[in-house]
Amino acid sequence: MQAKQRYFTLLSAGACLVLLFYLGGLQLSASRSRRERGAEHRRNGPPPRGASVGEQPWPRFPDALLPFIPWEQAESEDYNGQGSPRQKRDANSSVYKGKRCRMESCFDFSLCKRNGFKVYTYPQQKGDKISESYQNILSAIEGSRYYTSDPSQACLFILSLDTLDRDQLSPQYVHNLKSKVQNLHLWNNGRNHLIFNLYSGTWPDYTEDVGFDIGQAMLAKASISADNFRPNFDVSIPLFSKDHPRTGGEKGFLRFNTIPPIRKYMLVFKGKRYLTGIGSDTRNALYHVHNGEDVVLLTTCKHGKDWQKHKDARCDRDNTEYEKYDYREMLHNATFCLVPRGRRLGSFRFLEALQAACVPVMLSNGWELPFSEVIDWNQAAVIGDERLLLQIPSTIRSIHQDRILALRQQTQFLWEAYFSSVEKIVLTTLEIIQDRIFKHISRNSLIWNKHPGGLFVLPQYSSYLGDFPYYYANLGVKSPTKFTAVIHAVTPLVSQSQPILKLLVAVAKSQYCHQIIVLWNCDKPLPAKHRWPATAVPVIVIEGESKVMSSRFLPYENIVTDAVLSLDEDTVLSTTEVDFAFTVWQSFPERIVGYPARSHFWDSTKERWGYTSKWTNDYSMVLTGAAIYHKYYHYLYTNYLPASLKSMVDQLANCEDILINFLVSAVTKLPPIKVTQKKQYKETMMGQTSRASRWADPDHFAQRQTCMNTFASWFGYMPLIHSQMRLDPVLFKDQVSILRKKYRDIERL
Repeated sequence: MQAKQRYFTLLSAGACLVLLFYLGGLQLSASRSRRERGAEHRRNGPPPRGASVGEQPWPRFPDALLPFIPWEQAESEDYNGQGSPRQKRDANSSVYKGKRCRMESCFDFSLCKRNGFKVYTYPQQKGDKISESYQNILSAIEGSRYYTSDPSQACLFILSLDTLDRDQLSPQYVHNLKSKVQNLHLWNNGRNHLIFNLYSGTWPDYTEDVGFDIGQAMLAKASISADNFRPNFDVSIPLFSKDHPRTGGEKGFLRFNTIPPIRKYMLVFKGKRYLTGIGSDTRNALYHVHNGEDVVLLTTCKHGKDWQKHKDARCDRDNTEYEKYDYREMLHNATFCLVPRGRRLGSFRFLEALQAACVPVMLSNGWELPFSEVIDWNQAAVIGDERLLLQIPSTIRSIHQDRILALRQQTQFLWEAYFSSVEKIVLTTLEIIQDRIFKHISRNSLIWNKHPGGLFVLPQYSSYLGDFPYYYANLGVKSPTKFTAVIHAVTPLVSQSQPILKLLVAVAKSQYCHQIIVLWNCDKPLPAKHRWPATAVPVIVIEGESKVMSSRFLPYENIVTDAVLSLDEDTVLSTTEVDFAFTVWQSFPERIVGYPARSHFWDSTKERWGYTSKWTNDYSMVLTGAAIYHKYYHYLYTNYLPASLKSMVDQLANCEDILINFLVSAVTKLPPIKVTQKKQYKETMMGQTSRASRWADPDHFAQRQTCMNTFASWFGYMPLIHSQMRLDPVLFKDQVSILRKKYRDIERL
């Protein structure tokens, strides 16, 4: 019996070997046949149109070439033919339409190269329902320097149809969006269009489907997953509430850099726990980490209409614990804030934590973090893993105090630079897209992740960081050693004893003066060259553009030094005062440094900002009648500020000095610096007694009050900062010989 079994086993094994050899021979034959057909193709060229699929000679390109395949081909059924059935369904669903789109394949660069980066918003149609949040987005674009009302000049197009909330259960959901979009005459299958979206999908799956075919359009989307995010094409934006400020926004809550930077709580969270559907797993497990002391992670089941139908054994205990703590108190007294996924990947707590200087601990696997293309989130957040929830407390406890302080400081910078208002979120999105289009002048990581941020550093000014005053210390660049004086002249030259001629001589004697530019904004013709005094430095006289006030801040090519000494024609300054002010500015090259100081205040009776010229220890502005600053602010004034503010300045022939103080304080988040002057340098230094002086105008002061409030309204907040610091020369008041003092003339009466 055993012998029969052995024979049967051997026979079966032999049969299997024969079968394997037979099948192997068929595969070798098929492979050889394909090679022969390939060789024949190389000899004879491609087969005629209509040849059978089995004879197709074209090789399949490797994955590295996928972004360069035309969009139409990439989306064709043939291209996806070898994927799994699930991949085929995904590829044909509206979520994945245009998944392989990149700037090179789905964006027309020629529109931008012809007219620059201009953005067009479709006109709103009667009857279209638009949420307040989307209206704020459109207003931010239309109020920006990129906006154009002419579609033929546009590089980027924004829909007037509200696409923010694509949850079908939401009252903000816009129906029939598919047909409305397709009927737009400029739609062009979405090419060069940008679509904003905060919510997508609906219960119970909450997919990222926006409910219509976006074609080749880019998405500026919240809660977008890394799987669906198209790198260097889409833009991940933060989820913000309907109450998020349109402009300005509150400052971050970090008031003092406390050492050590440890707060009452180490880690906090307070939010909903989802009993059913997507997003429940992570929050359901938080109770394992909660200790009720320095780690306080609270969830509640008490939300929605049917929560009691689905409540579990832990709901009542969780709800009771949840009510014991105040969310705001926790937020402002915690070192780390947990930011777990909700129904969607994003959460309102992300922005709330940033503002509160509570370091976000991200617990949302697969979420493409907001503006990840330019922001290094490792400098401001802890990126956790949902699968390692139990290790989160020990991980954050191991972070050194120095590192915690740096993380908290970076949260404040990012909040104020990019997230504190809808306007900043929108402008950051547009700037990222602009950098993709004009790569040769795009901003680098240092600019985006270091003060003052990408919105205030315009790459069109220079591609070298050393040309911006904010990076001198980082690059080891020394402050400029020379300045260019720009004297604003508005009265005709009729006498050789006029203040402007005395000012010219005094400034020209400064050891730091490179040249003097007289900006002739007078209606009378330019004086003859012999009327100007002979000086050791060049004196260039140029006519102001259109004779308006804003022309004094134009980025003139004649200004070859980084430092600018701005002067009014009737300013009274000695050479010693000029030298001292410049040496002070060399230590503060990003600020305005000068002599005449003014201040602002809040008038509670009139509920508006007030302007005062009283000489007190407190000030918030240094007027440009005698001030030094970096010439980049000329470029920023001309190209960053809206035409409406500059037109107001030009119509009033007033307030240009206030406006540039607003701008510099908004950029630096710092006050200007006042330096001391001679004892006889009284409030009349600006020549207020002169008949031709604008300071003699009785409406001048009232106009400046109006300017203050108009400027604050545009910025969305009051950027001016009060200071009581005044820098005096060394030994200024010491009882020593006057000959031992470097700036001896300042003390003389």
